[in-house]
Amino acid sequence: MTDTMWGQVRAQLEKSVGQNNYRNWIEPLEFADLEGGVATFLVPTNFMGTWVQRNFGEQILRHMISAGAKVSRLEFVVPASAPQARAATTGETPPPANGNGRPARTGGGELPGAPLDKRFTFDNFVVGKPNELAHAAARRVAEGGPVTFNPLFLYGGVGLGKTHLMHAIAHEMQERNPDLRVVYLSAEQFMYRFVQALREKQMMDFKHLFRSVDVLMVDDVQFIAGKDSTQEEFFHTFNALVDQNKQIIISADRAPGEIKDLEERIKSRLQCGLVVDLHPTDYELRLGVLQTKVAAYREQYPDLSIADGVLEFLAHRITTNVRVLEGALMRLFAFASLVGGEITLERAQECLTDVLRASDRKVTVEEIQRKVAEHYGVRFSDMIGPKRLRSIARPRQVAMMLSKELTTRSYPDIGRRFGGRDHSTVMHAVKRVEELIKSDQQIAEDVELLRRLLEH
Repeated sequence: MTDTMWGQVRAQLEKSVGQNNYRNWIEPLEFADLEGGVATFLVPTNFMGTWVQRNFGEQILRHMISAGAKVSRLEFVVPASAPQARAATTGETPPPANGNGRPARTGGGELPGAPLDKRFTFDNFVVGKPNELAHAAARRVAEGGPVTFNPLFLYGGVGLGKTHLMHAIAHEMQERNPDLRVVYLSAEQFMYRFVQALREKQMMDFKHLFRSVDVLMVDDVQFIAGKDSTQEEFFHTFNALVDQNKQIIISADRAPGEIKDLEERIKSRLQCGLVVDLHPTDYELRLGVLQTKVAAYREQYPDLSIADGVLEFLAHRITTNVRVLEGALMRLFAFASLVGGEITLERAQECLTDVLRASDRKVTVEEIQRKVAEHYGVRFSDMIGPKRLRSIARPRQVAMMLSKELTTRSYPDIGRRFGGRDHSTVMHAVKRVEELIKSDQQIAEDVELLRRLLEH
Protein backbone atom coordinates (compact mmCIF):
# COMPACT_ATOMS: atom_id res chain seq x y z
CA MET A 1 0.00 0.00 0.00
CA THR A 2 1.40 3.38 -1.04
CA ASP A 3 1.09 6.78 0.59
CA THR A 4 -1.13 7.78 -2.33
CA MET A 5 -3.50 4.91 -1.57
CA TRP A 6 -3.57 5.88 2.13
CA GLY A 7 -4.40 9.43 1.05
CA GLN A 8 -7.41 8.08 -0.85
CA VAL A 9 -8.48 6.08 2.19
CA ARG A 10 -8.17 9.20 4.38
CA ALA A 11 -10.40 11.14 2.00
CA GLN A 12 -13.07 8.43 2.25
CA LEU A 13 -12.76 8.36 6.03
CA GLU A 14 -13.26 12.10 6.28
CA LYS A 15 -16.61 11.66 4.56
CA SER A 16 -17.70 8.71 6.68
CA VAL A 17 -16.58 9.78 10.18
CA GLY A 18 -17.19 13.55 9.89
CA GLN A 19 -14.74 16.44 9.98
CA ASN A 20 -14.40 16.68 13.78
CA ASN A 21 -13.64 12.99 14.25
CA TYR A 22 -11.34 13.03 11.23
CA ARG A 23 -9.36 16.00 12.51
CA ASN A 24 -9.01 14.64 16.05
CA TRP A 25 -8.44 10.92 15.40
CA ILE A 26 -7.65 10.08 11.76
CA GLU A 27 -5.47 12.98 10.64
CA PRO A 28 -2.74 12.33 13.30
CA LEU A 29 -2.29 8.74 12.06
CA GLU A 30 0.89 8.11 10.06
CA PHE A 31 0.93 5.08 7.77
CA ALA A 32 4.15 3.12 8.37
CA ASP A 33 4.02 -0.30 6.76
CA LEU A 34 1.89 -3.10 5.33
CA GLU A 35 3.38 -6.56 5.70
CA GLY A 36 1.80 -9.99 6.08
CA GLY A 37 -1.69 -8.52 6.02
CA VAL A 38 -0.93 -6.22 8.99
CA ALA A 39 -1.14 -2.45 8.40
CA THR A 40 0.99 -0.54 10.91
CA PHE A 41 0.30 3.07 11.86
CA LEU A 42 2.34 5.43 14.03
CA VAL A 43 0.33 7.29 16.68
CA PRO A 44 1.32 9.99 19.20
CA THR A 45 0.07 8.00 22.21
CA ASN A 46 -1.07 4.50 23.04
CA PHE A 47 -4.38 5.97 24.17
CA MET A 48 -5.04 7.34 20.70
CA GLY A 49 -4.19 3.99 19.12
CA THR A 50 -6.60 2.17 21.43
CA TRP A 51 -9.37 4.70 20.80
CA VAL A 52 -8.98 4.63 17.02
CA GLN A 53 -8.83 0.82 16.98
CA ARG A 54 -12.05 0.53 18.98
CA ASN A 55 -14.05 3.25 17.30
CA PHE A 56 -12.79 3.49 13.72
CA GLY A 57 -10.80 0.27 13.16
CA GLU A 58 -13.51 -1.48 11.18
CA GLN A 59 -14.08 1.54 8.94
CA ILE A 60 -10.36 2.00 8.27
CA LEU A 61 -10.01 -1.69 7.42
CA ARG A 62 -13.02 -1.63 5.12
CA HIS A 63 -11.84 1.43 3.20
CA MET A 64 -8.30 0.02 2.85
CA ILE A 65 -9.64 -3.23 1.39
CA SER A 66 -11.89 -1.25 -0.98
CA ALA A 67 -8.80 0.67 -2.12
CA GLY A 68 -7.12 -2.62 -3.05
CA ALA A 69 -4.89 -3.18 -0.02
CA LYS A 70 -4.39 -6.80 1.11
CA VAL A 71 -4.91 -6.17 4.82
CA SER A 72 -6.61 -8.20 7.54
CA ARG A 73 -5.51 -6.43 10.72
CA LEU A 74 -4.47 -3.00 12.00
CA GLU A 75 -1.70 -2.24 14.44
CA PHE A 76 -0.99 1.10 16.13
CA VAL A 77 2.50 1.80 17.42
CA VAL A 78 3.94 4.72 19.40
CA PRO A 79 7.37 5.67 17.97
CA ALA A 80 10.29 5.02 20.30
CA SER A 81 11.10 8.74 20.35
CA ALA A 82 7.64 9.73 21.55
CA PRO A 83 7.25 10.91 25.18
CA GLN A 84 4.79 8.14 25.88
CA ALA A 85 6.65 5.31 24.17
CA ARG A 86 6.94 3.43 27.46
CA ALA A 87 3.17 3.19 27.57
CA ALA A 88 3.19 1.58 24.12
CA THR A 89 5.71 -1.08 25.11
CA THR A 90 4.25 -1.88 28.51
CA GLY A 91 0.60 -1.83 27.45
CA GLU A 92 -0.31 0.98 29.85
CA THR A 93 -2.89 3.50 28.72
CA PRO A 94 -1.85 7.06 29.55
CA PRO A 95 -4.50 9.62 30.41
CA PRO A 96 -5.33 11.88 27.47
CA ALA A 97 -4.47 15.54 27.76
CA ASN A 98 -7.18 18.14 27.98
CA GLY A 99 -7.79 21.19 25.79
CA ASN A 100 -6.65 22.09 22.32
CA GLY A 101 -9.24 19.78 20.80
CA ARG A 102 -7.96 16.69 22.61
CA PRO A 103 -10.11 14.49 24.86
CA ALA A 104 -10.91 15.46 28.45
CA ARG A 105 -8.75 13.84 31.09
CA THR A 106 -10.14 10.60 32.46
CA GLY A 107 -7.72 9.85 35.26
CA GLY A 108 -5.78 7.05 33.58
CA GLY A 109 -8.69 4.84 32.52
CA GLU A 110 -9.41 3.84 28.93
CA LEU A 111 -12.70 5.70 28.84
CA PRO A 112 -12.24 8.79 26.68
CA GLY A 113 -14.26 11.92 27.00
CA ALA A 114 -15.26 13.99 23.99
CA PRO A 115 -12.73 16.58 22.78
CA LEU A 116 -12.92 19.93 24.56
CA ASP A 117 -12.90 23.09 22.48
CA LYS A 118 -10.19 25.44 23.72
CA ARG A 119 -12.28 28.45 22.60
CA PHE A 120 -15.09 27.60 25.02
CA THR A 121 -13.87 29.18 28.26
CA PHE A 122 -15.45 31.50 30.79
CA ASP A 123 -13.31 34.36 29.47
CA ASN A 124 -14.95 33.98 26.05
CA PHE A 125 -18.50 33.62 27.35
CA VAL A 126 -20.56 36.80 26.99
CA VAL A 127 -22.90 37.26 29.95
CA GLY A 128 -26.29 38.96 29.69
CA LYS A 129 -29.67 38.79 31.39
CA PRO A 130 -30.81 35.65 29.52
CA ASN A 131 -27.84 33.59 30.75
CA GLU A 132 -26.49 35.29 33.89
CA LEU A 133 -27.93 32.73 36.32
CA ALA A 134 -26.59 29.80 34.27
CA HIS A 135 -23.18 31.48 34.06
CA ALA A 136 -23.09 32.14 37.83
CA ALA A 137 -24.08 28.54 38.63
CA ALA A 138 -21.48 27.16 36.21
CA ARG A 139 -18.81 29.38 37.77
CA ARG A 140 -19.69 28.17 41.25
CA VAL A 141 -19.48 24.52 40.23
CA ALA A 142 -16.21 25.09 38.34
CA GLU A 143 -14.58 26.54 41.45
CA GLY A 144 -14.68 23.09 43.01
CA GLY A 145 -14.83 22.56 46.75
CA PRO A 146 -17.93 21.10 48.43
CA VAL A 147 -20.53 19.94 45.94
CA THR A 148 -23.30 22.55 46.08
CA PHE A 149 -25.57 21.91 43.10
CA ASN A 150 -25.79 18.23 42.24
CA PRO A 151 -26.67 17.78 39.52
CA LEU A 152 -26.36 21.11 37.77
CA PHE A 153 -28.86 20.88 34.90
CA LEU A 154 -28.56 23.43 32.08
CA TYR A 155 -31.27 23.58 29.44
CA GLY A 156 -32.26 25.79 26.54
CA GLY A 157 -32.59 25.94 22.76
CA VAL A 158 -29.91 25.57 20.11
CA GLY A 159 -27.03 28.05 20.18
CA LEU A 160 -27.75 29.58 23.59
CA GLY A 161 -24.48 28.53 25.26
CA LYS A 162 -25.10 25.21 27.04
CA THR A 163 -22.16 23.41 25.46
CA HIS A 164 -19.93 26.47 25.87
CA LEU A 165 -20.60 26.50 29.62
CA MET A 166 -20.02 22.74 29.88
CA HIS A 167 -16.62 23.05 28.19
CA ALA A 168 -15.77 26.11 30.29
CA ILE A 169 -16.49 24.21 33.51
CA ALA A 170 -14.24 21.34 32.42
CA HIS A 171 -11.41 23.70 31.45
CA GLU A 172 -11.65 25.63 34.72
CA MET A 173 -11.80 22.53 36.90
CA GLN A 174 -8.74 20.97 35.35
CA GLU A 175 -6.80 24.22 35.43
CA ARG A 176 -7.47 24.43 39.16
CA ASN A 177 -6.80 20.74 39.77
CA PRO A 178 -4.97 18.89 36.94
CA ASP A 179 -5.40 15.56 38.75
CA LEU A 180 -9.18 15.83 38.78
CA ARG A 181 -10.81 13.06 36.74
CA VAL A 182 -13.29 14.90 34.53
CA VAL A 183 -15.26 13.18 31.79
CA TYR A 184 -17.28 15.24 29.32
CA LEU A 185 -19.25 13.45 26.61
CA SER A 186 -22.59 13.53 24.84
CA ALA A 187 -25.47 11.26 25.81
CA GLU A 188 -25.08 9.62 22.40
CA GLN A 189 -21.47 8.75 23.22
CA PHE A 190 -22.53 7.41 26.62
CA MET A 191 -25.02 5.13 24.89
CA TYR A 192 -22.45 4.03 22.32
CA ARG A 193 -19.91 3.12 25.03
CA PHE A 194 -22.63 1.22 26.91
CA VAL A 195 -23.69 -0.77 23.84
CA GLN A 196 -20.06 -1.49 23.00
CA ALA A 197 -19.41 -2.75 26.54
CA LEU A 198 -22.43 -5.05 26.28
CA ARG A 199 -21.28 -6.40 22.93
CA GLU A 200 -17.72 -7.02 24.13
CA LYS A 201 -18.84 -8.35 27.52
CA GLN A 202 -16.96 -5.60 29.36
CA MET A 203 -19.76 -4.21 31.52
CA MET A 204 -17.75 -4.39 34.73
CA ASP A 205 -15.00 -2.29 33.13
CA PHE A 206 -17.62 0.16 31.86
CA LYS A 207 -19.21 0.50 35.31
CA HIS A 208 -15.86 0.91 37.05
CA LEU A 209 -14.56 3.54 34.64
CA PHE A 210 -17.68 5.70 34.71
CA ARG A 211 -18.17 5.41 38.45
CA SER A 212 -14.56 6.23 39.32
CA VAL A 213 -14.60 9.75 37.86
CA ASP A 214 -14.70 12.90 39.97
CA VAL A 215 -16.91 14.88 37.59
CA LEU A 216 -19.31 13.47 34.98
CA MET A 217 -20.62 15.86 32.32
CA VAL A 218 -23.27 14.62 29.88
CA ASP A 219 -24.44 16.87 27.04
CA ASP A 220 -27.84 16.56 25.31
CA VAL A 221 -29.24 14.03 27.78
CA GLN A 222 -32.59 14.05 25.94
CA PHE A 223 -30.94 11.66 23.47
CA ILE A 224 -31.30 8.69 25.84
CA ALA A 225 -35.07 9.21 26.25
CA GLY A 226 -36.90 6.09 25.13
CA LYS A 227 -33.77 3.93 25.21
CA ASP A 228 -34.58 1.72 28.17
CA SER A 229 -31.30 -0.13 28.74
CA THR A 230 -29.20 3.01 28.44
CA GLN A 231 -31.53 4.86 30.83
CA GLU A 232 -31.20 2.02 33.31
CA GLU A 233 -27.39 2.19 33.29
CA PHE A 234 -27.40 6.01 33.37
CA PHE A 235 -29.70 5.91 36.41
CA HIS A 236 -27.40 3.58 38.35
CA THR A 237 -24.29 5.51 37.32
CA PHE A 238 -25.97 8.73 38.46
CA ASN A 239 -26.87 7.27 41.85
CA ALA A 240 -23.41 5.78 42.38
CA LEU A 241 -21.70 9.12 41.74
CA VAL A 242 -24.12 11.08 43.91
CA ASP A 243 -23.58 8.60 46.75
CA GLN A 244 -19.84 9.28 46.45
CA ASN A 245 -20.51 13.05 46.50
CA LYS A 246 -19.11 13.39 42.96
CA GLN A 247 -20.23 16.29 40.78
CA ILE A 248 -22.65 15.71 37.88
CA ILE A 249 -23.40 18.30 35.22
CA ILE A 250 -26.11 17.70 32.61
CA SER A 251 -27.47 19.65 29.65
CA ALA A 252 -30.57 19.22 27.49
CA ASP A 253 -32.76 21.16 25.09
CA ARG A 254 -35.63 21.30 27.59
CA ALA A 255 -36.34 20.96 31.31
CA PRO A 256 -36.21 17.44 32.84
CA GLY A 257 -39.97 17.25 33.31
CA GLU A 258 -40.56 18.15 29.67
CA ILE A 259 -38.40 15.42 28.10
CA LYS A 260 -40.78 12.89 26.62
CA ASP A 261 -40.04 9.17 27.21
CA LEU A 262 -37.47 9.91 29.92
CA GLU A 263 -38.08 7.63 32.91
CA GLU A 264 -39.80 9.34 35.84
CA ARG A 265 -37.12 8.25 38.30
CA ILE A 266 -34.45 9.90 36.13
CA LYS A 267 -36.55 13.06 35.82
CA SER A 268 -36.85 13.09 39.60
CA ARG A 269 -33.08 12.72 40.08
CA LEU A 270 -32.31 15.45 37.56
CA GLN A 271 -34.75 17.84 39.22
CA CYS A 272 -33.26 17.38 42.69
CA GLY A 273 -30.31 19.66 41.92
CA LEU A 274 -30.22 23.13 40.36
CA VAL A 275 -32.16 23.38 37.08
CA VAL A 276 -31.27 26.51 35.09
CA ASP A 277 -32.87 27.79 31.89
CA LEU A 278 -30.80 29.65 29.28
CA HIS A 279 -33.33 31.99 27.71
CA PRO A 280 -33.30 33.13 24.08
CA THR A 281 -30.80 35.94 23.53
CA ASP A 282 -31.84 39.57 23.73
CA TYR A 283 -30.49 42.46 21.66
CA GLU A 284 -27.89 43.54 24.24
CA LEU A 285 -26.47 40.04 24.58
CA ARG A 286 -26.26 39.53 20.81
CA LEU A 287 -24.48 42.87 20.42
CA GLY A 288 -22.07 41.93 23.21
CA VAL A 289 -21.23 38.65 21.46
CA LEU A 290 -20.52 40.48 18.20
CA GLN A 291 -18.33 43.08 19.90
CA THR A 292 -16.31 40.35 21.65
CA LYS A 293 -15.78 38.48 18.38
CA VAL A 294 -14.68 41.63 16.56
CA ALA A 295 -12.20 42.47 19.34
CA ALA A 296 -10.70 38.96 19.12
CA TYR A 297 -10.49 39.09 15.33
CA ARG A 298 -8.78 42.50 15.41
CA GLU A 299 -5.90 40.98 17.36
CA GLN A 300 -5.10 38.88 14.27
CA TYR A 301 -6.13 41.44 11.66
CA PRO A 302 -5.57 44.95 13.05
CA ASP A 303 -6.56 46.55 9.72
CA LEU A 304 -10.12 45.24 9.99
CA SER A 305 -12.56 48.11 9.56
CA ILE A 306 -16.28 47.91 10.35
CA ALA A 307 -18.54 50.89 9.79
CA ASP A 308 -20.70 52.26 12.58
CA GLY A 309 -24.08 50.61 12.81
CA VAL A 310 -23.15 47.28 11.21
CA LEU A 311 -22.96 45.30 14.46
CA GLU A 312 -26.16 46.91 15.73
CA PHE A 313 -27.87 45.98 12.46
CA LEU A 314 -26.76 42.33 12.76
CA ALA A 315 -27.80 42.10 16.43
CA HIS A 316 -31.24 43.45 15.55
CA ARG A 317 -31.86 41.36 12.44
CA ILE A 318 -30.30 37.94 13.26
CA THR A 319 -32.13 36.63 16.31
CA THR A 320 -32.19 32.89 15.56
CA ASN A 321 -29.27 31.91 17.80
CA VAL A 322 -25.69 32.86 18.55
CA ARG A 323 -24.23 30.29 16.15
CA VAL A 324 -26.01 31.83 13.17
CA LEU A 325 -24.93 35.28 14.36
CA GLU A 326 -21.27 34.25 14.68
CA GLY A 327 -21.40 32.53 11.29
CA ALA A 328 -22.69 35.73 9.67
CA LEU A 329 -19.92 37.77 11.25
CA MET A 330 -17.29 35.26 10.14
CA ARG A 331 -18.56 35.52 6.57
CA LEU A 332 -18.10 39.30 6.72
CA PHE A 333 -14.57 38.84 8.11
CA ALA A 334 -13.72 36.49 5.24
CA PHE A 335 -15.18 38.88 2.70
CA ALA A 336 -13.17 41.81 4.10
CA SER A 337 -9.90 39.85 4.23
CA LEU A 338 -10.29 38.54 0.67
CA VAL A 339 -11.73 41.59 -1.08
CA GLY A 340 -10.42 44.32 1.20
CA GLY A 341 -11.98 47.57 2.26
CA GLU A 342 -14.35 48.56 5.05
CA ILE A 343 -17.33 46.41 6.03
CA THR A 344 -20.17 48.83 5.43
CA LEU A 345 -23.87 48.33 6.05
CA GLU A 346 -24.48 47.99 2.31
CA ARG A 347 -21.75 45.36 1.99
CA ALA A 348 -23.13 43.45 4.96
CA GLN A 349 -26.63 43.39 3.44
CA GLU A 350 -25.29 42.17 0.10
CA CYS A 351 -23.02 39.52 1.63
CA LEU A 352 -25.65 38.17 4.05
CA THR A 353 -28.75 38.25 1.83
CA ASP A 354 -29.64 34.60 2.46
CA VAL A 355 -29.02 34.79 6.23
CA LEU A 356 -31.08 37.95 6.61
CA ARG A 357 -33.91 36.49 4.53
CA ALA A 358 -33.96 33.34 6.69
CA SER A 359 -33.97 35.47 9.85
CA ASP A 360 -36.98 37.52 8.77
CA ARG A 361 -39.30 34.81 10.07
CA LYS A 362 -37.72 34.86 13.51
CA VAL A 363 -40.63 33.67 15.63
CA THR A 364 -40.10 30.16 17.02
CA VAL A 365 -42.62 27.69 18.38
CA GLU A 366 -40.97 27.90 21.81
CA GLU A 367 -41.29 31.69 21.85
CA ILE A 368 -44.96 31.38 20.97
CA GLN A 369 -45.51 28.78 23.70
CA ARG A 370 -43.83 30.96 26.33
CA LYS A 371 -45.62 34.16 25.29
CA VAL A 372 -49.04 32.44 25.24
CA ALA A 373 -48.38 30.75 28.60
CA GLU A 374 -47.39 34.11 30.09
CA HIS A 375 -50.47 35.82 28.64
CA TYR A 376 -52.90 33.25 30.03
CA GLY A 377 -51.04 32.71 33.31
CA VAL A 378 -50.30 29.01 32.80
CA ARG A 379 -47.01 27.16 33.24
CA PHE A 380 -44.88 26.46 30.20
CA SER A 381 -44.61 22.79 31.25
CA ASP A 382 -48.42 22.53 31.24
CA MET A 383 -48.53 24.07 27.78
CA ILE A 384 -46.69 21.07 26.32
CA GLY A 385 -47.78 18.57 29.00
CA PRO A 386 -50.62 16.06 29.04
CA LYS A 387 -53.19 18.04 31.09
CA ARG A 388 -56.53 18.61 29.34
CA LEU A 389 -58.13 21.13 31.68
CA ARG A 390 -60.00 23.81 29.73
CA SER A 391 -57.87 26.52 31.36
CA ILE A 392 -54.80 24.88 29.77
CA ALA A 393 -56.26 23.30 26.63
CA ARG A 394 -57.56 26.59 25.18
CA PRO A 395 -54.20 28.46 25.51
CA ARG A 396 -52.50 25.39 24.05
CA GLN A 397 -54.83 25.52 21.02
CA VAL A 398 -54.13 29.24 20.58
CA ALA A 399 -50.39 28.56 20.70
CA MET A 400 -50.76 25.79 18.10
CA MET A 401 -52.72 28.09 15.79
CA LEU A 402 -50.15 30.89 16.11
CA SER A 403 -47.33 28.38 15.56
CA LYS A 404 -48.86 27.35 12.26
CA GLU A 405 -49.51 30.95 11.23
CA LEU A 406 -46.24 32.57 12.28
CA THR A 407 -43.69 29.82 11.61
CA THR A 408 -42.86 27.53 8.70
CA ARG A 409 -43.29 24.40 10.82
CA SER A 410 -45.51 21.58 9.55
CA TYR A 411 -48.42 20.12 11.51
CA PRO A 412 -46.44 17.02 12.59
CA ASP A 413 -43.47 19.18 13.64
CA ILE A 414 -45.67 21.48 15.71
CA GLY A 415 -47.28 18.43 17.31
CA ARG A 416 -43.88 17.07 18.33
CA ARG A 417 -43.05 20.41 19.97
CA PHE A 418 -46.25 20.24 21.99
CA GLY A 419 -45.32 17.10 23.90
CA GLY A 420 -45.38 14.70 20.95
CA ARG A 421 -49.00 15.24 19.94
CA ASP A 422 -50.40 13.91 16.68
CA HIS A 423 -50.65 16.21 13.65
CA SER A 424 -54.44 15.78 13.64
CA THR A 425 -54.58 17.34 17.11
CA VAL A 426 -52.81 20.44 15.77
CA MET A 427 -55.10 20.62 12.75
CA HIS A 428 -58.15 20.46 15.02
CA ALA A 429 -56.70 23.18 17.29
CA VAL A 430 -56.04 25.52 14.34
CA LYS A 431 -59.53 25.01 12.95
CA ARG A 432 -61.15 25.44 16.39
CA VAL A 433 -59.35 28.71 17.19
CA GLU A 434 -60.14 30.12 13.74
CA GLU A 435 -63.83 29.39 14.43
CA LEU A 436 -63.67 30.96 17.89
CA ILE A 437 -62.07 34.13 16.53
CA LYS A 438 -65.26 34.71 14.51
CA SER A 439 -67.64 34.05 17.42
CA ASP A 440 -65.74 34.96 20.62
CA GLN A 441 -64.61 38.58 20.91
CA GLN A 442 -62.24 37.85 23.81
CA ILE A 443 -60.43 35.09 21.92
CA ALA A 444 -60.16 37.35 18.87
CA GLU A 445 -58.61 40.14 20.97
CA ASP A 446 -56.23 37.71 22.70
CA VAL A 447 -55.00 36.27 19.39
CA GLU A 448 -54.53 39.70 17.83
CA LEU A 449 -52.60 41.00 20.87
CA LEU A 450 -50.37 37.92 20.94
CA ARG A 451 -49.77 38.17 17.20
CA ARG A 452 -48.62 41.80 17.53
CA LEU A 453 -46.36 40.97 20.48
CA LEU A 454 -44.73 38.08 18.64
CA GLU A 455 -44.24 39.98 15.38
CA HIS A 456 -42.83 43.07 17.06
